[in-house]
Amino acid sequence: MSKSVAITGMGIISAIGNNVEENYLSLINGKKGISKISKIDTIHKDCIMVGEIAYTNADLEKSLDLPADHNYSRSSLLGAFAAKQAVENAGITNMAKYRSGLISASTVGGMDMTEKYFYDYIENPTNRKYIDGHHLGDGTQKIAKLLGIEESFVSTISTACSSAANAIIIGSRLIKSGKLDRVVVGGTDCLSKFTINGFKTLMILSDTYNTPFDDARKGLNLGEAAAYLVLESDEIVKAENRKVLAYVKGYGNTNDAFHQTASSENGDGATAAMEKTLRVANLAPKDVDYINAHGTATPNNDLSEGRAIIRVFGEEVPPFSSTKAYTGHTLAAAGGVEAIYAVLALQNNVIFPNLNFKNQMKEFSITPETSLIKKELNTVLSNSLGFGGNCTSVLFSKKP
Repeated sequence: MSKSVAITGMGIISAIGNNVEENYLSLINGKKGISKISKIDTIHKDCIMVGEIAYTNADLEKSLDLPADHNYSRSSLLGAFAAKQAVENAGITNMAKYRSGLISASTVGGMDMTEKYFYDYIENPTNRKYIDGHHLGDGTQKIAKLLGIEESFVSTISTACSSAANAIIIGSRLIKSGKLDRVVVGGTDCLSKFTINGFKTLMILSDTYNTPFDDARKGLNLGEAAAYLVLESDEIVKAENRKVLAYVKGYGNTNDAFHQTASSENGDGATAAMEKTLRVANLAPKDVDYINAHGTATPNNDLSEGRAIIRVFGEEVPPFSSTKAYTGHTLAAAGGVEAIYAVLALQNNVIFPNLNFKNQMKEFSITPETSLIKKELNTVLSNSLGFGGNCTSVLFSKKP
């Protein structure tokens, strides 16, 4: 049984970069990826801001060398692009050499293609293939085939905004239990009119840059992204002389069962998730060096999460910030995106700033970090709090 879970590869595409290095440079230089909508024909394009990826579908298709008759959705294209990066970053050339799996998360799936071809379905049989790619598992299967692990363990997670974080948990547990030796984990979601309309109906979208943990916060900016990590066992690390980027040290998943789209006011679910993560890691609150908060900039989330952080850490709250002001809220991909940011923080001993913050929240005195801080880090806690009350925390560390 493997005692630790090593992260040996990472791949990402987001509104602030098409790979890990570009994302890191944007994070340390305060470069936001938030703008008015330019790639989706929606009536809301002039009244909200989003985090769009620069690459078009054609760019992604070319990079992946896909046949002209493929039926990849944008979520699948983004996911395949990032997952391929992660595997290459890990130096894997033979996926079949070890028991390998894929756990991929999504909430949108092939919705972008369904929106485009739905009314054309009956009249034009040639476009029906895009509707066939609508379901969440379709993208996972495509990524698995691309990576060469389609005959092994392949699973799809959809627990709203905590999806990719839960993929990390399940992958870690499969390695710790000895069921698998390697698991590629993460998530992908593209922007779609369905998502924009849904969040607009909830009245939690901002018409300007999102401002996490700011008293005057107006709501979130939706974003699109894909991010994957390669998790490997001690045995592979030793046998292949792998470079370890960081370790998955602890994790916790809970549900506060409070509301379909809101967290409990006192952060019951987030509190329990963080406490469980510390127990699994066998660490105390004082051992956490930095928190990458969920921080969506909605009135409900930031109040709930802030109170949960205080409940767990008391008078000694570690430095914390939200990186969603850079990328927007990338839904199912968020836990993967921010896991990579947590690892980058550890590797470079840096705390990323909470952009756009100006006004202290009235409900408590804790304040996010607003400038880039160089500090020795050994552990980073990442929170992902989803709709339906699904709350997840994952702790990353330099040491097993």
